[in-house]
Amino acid sequence: MKNILIFFILSLFSFKAISQQITYSEPQVDDTRSLDFDIIGKIGGNFLVYKNVRNKYAVSIYDNRMKSLDKVDLDFMPDKTINVDFVAYPDFAYIIYQFQKRSTLHCMAAAIDGNGKLIKTPFELDTTHISFFADNKIYSTINSEDKSKIMIYKIQKRYDKFNFTTLLFDDSLRLLHKSRIETPYEDRKDIFSDFFVDNTGNFVFTKGTKLNYRDYLQKLMLVTKGPQDDNFTLNELNLSGNYLDEIKLKVDNVNQQYLINSLFYKRKNGNIEGLYTAVWNKKNDNLVSQNFADFNDTLRQIAKNEGGTRLAFNDYFIRDLILKKDGGFILTAEDHTTQSRGTPWNRYNYLYGYPSFSPYDSYYLYSPSSYWYSSRYPYYYNNNGQVRYYYENIVVLDLDKTGNLIWSNVIHKSQYDDDNDNFLSYCIMLTGGQLHFLFNELERRNQLINDQTVSSDGKVTRNPPLRSLDRGYEFMPRYAKQVSSYQIIVPCMYRNYICFAKIEY
Repeated sequence: MKNILIFFILSLFSFKAISQQITYSEPQVDDTRSLDFDIIGKIGGNFLVYKNVRNKYAVSIYDNRMKSLDKVDLDFMPDKTINVDFVAYPDFAYIIYQFQKRSTLHCMAAAIDGNGKLIKTPFELDTTHISFFADNKIYSTINSEDKSKIMIYKIQKRYDKFNFTTLLFDDSLRLLHKSRIETPYEDRKDIFSDFFVDNTGNFVFTKGTKLNYRDYLQKLMLVTKGPQDDNFTLNELNLSGNYLDEIKLKVDNVNQQYLINSLFYKRKNGNIEGLYTAVWNKKNDNLVSQNFADFNDTLRQIAKNEGGTRLAFNDYFIRDLILKKDGGFILTAEDHTTQSRGTPWNRYNYLYGYPSFSPYDSYYLYSPSSYWYSSRYPYYYNNNGQVRYYYENIVVLDLDKTGNLIWSNVIHKSQYDDDNDNFLSYCIMLTGGQLHFLFNELERRNQLINDQTVSSDGKVTRNPPLRSLDRGYEFMPRYAKQVSSYQIIVPCMYRNYICFAKIEY
């Protein structure tokens, strides 16, 4: 699933339109479609991009004009490195990676500066002994919003229980606390949300429970663990007989609360009725508010291009939650389906097709969303027929601190492609008190990136085409990353080579 953005709207006021400028990097000879990449961020004034070509790892350095300054080989990483994560700061970035040597998995860390040079040599964070048949992708890395806390965790499944191991570090990667916690887990009935660590080091996620494998969630608990605790605190939320879809959890560090959102149903196998929101106060450890808000007919009519209003939200998925300083938030949801000759569209498979267990696995990888692009893009239907991907309208909802709707609007778009969706969907650029929605639209047989803004009062404005839209560049906005208050890096395809565009506002 695409990643959830972590930005605060610092001011809400009218915004005078400014021009945008696009600057492209030159395609490099190894940056073909087989490239795997991750946009690390802006470090020391340069833009850093991690690249993996056939298990050869490097970091490309670009200056403010997107000119290539260097490509630094990460030769300290073994050829068969299993997983790589980055935690970027203004003047350096941690590289956290894992590899297997015989029957032992090693979780390692190193640090590089804005020129890609090694400033902290690799050192070990943790090791795990695994069996021959076990999955070797077991470590996941998360960090707090202010990046003062970094957590590495792994989950081991034994019978009907999950054994969590969490390692909490500070921003110097000094170990603060290590915990091992056992919790009940029923395969195919219990569903975890993404995992988060807040600025004080609390570990938080939700656990939902279904009656049967293909049901939606009928029970929900907020699970927390303090920085020095060795146990979970479980708080059950009363769903009043409703059923929940995928859970989207968000940490609000400014207001010291956790926001829980989901689309909800009133009946099994029914239609999506509206938005469920719960607000949990972290300091007082109590539920502040809980709200089941039905979508009205007016919103339903503009949200769906065709079909009955009762079915309008059945293909929508929550994408982003953007926090506001007063405790409210803006939520976006996107209409998405696929069409295949061999397998019909199934919302359940999309939501819960991954992650999954192998009967031989003892460890369980449950990673949060990321900005990763992989040429081996996973498809969750396990089917060899042609697949057509559809990404349609975006609904934007502004809600107050208790989850009550203030305003709503819809950004209309229609996108489709066959066999991959790398050029579909959208990204958000937050600048000047407005949300910029960037996405491709087909114009005269060419894909052009469009910019539509949503103001603080919900007004949608279609802006003129971006400047410097050179022909031949195909944008991949779903993998974009905002790297400063006025800059976003968007990967592109040019003549079958991957390059990167910097958009400035």
